[in-house]
Amino acid sequence: MRIYDFRQKEVINLADGARLGYVFDAIINDDTGCVEALVIPGQGKVLGLFGKDNEYIIPWDSIKKIGDDIVLVELK
Repeated sequence: MRIYDFRQKEVINLADGARLGYVFDAIINDDTGCVEALVIPGQGKVLGLFGKDNEYIIPWDSIKKIGDDIVLVELK
């Protein structure tokens, strides 16, 4: 799966059922080339540029399931 494919998926938190948004970017380890985390813009951001400064950084080990349309994560 390519990182671009994640941008089409909505991220939902299993802990409270909240819709966090859509994946905007990924943090990749330069040495291994592995994805370490996904970045989701905070509420009110447009294309990741305008709005609030809050972003969700979702560590890779918090991802529980990747489906066709959504990514399920568990954040406390």
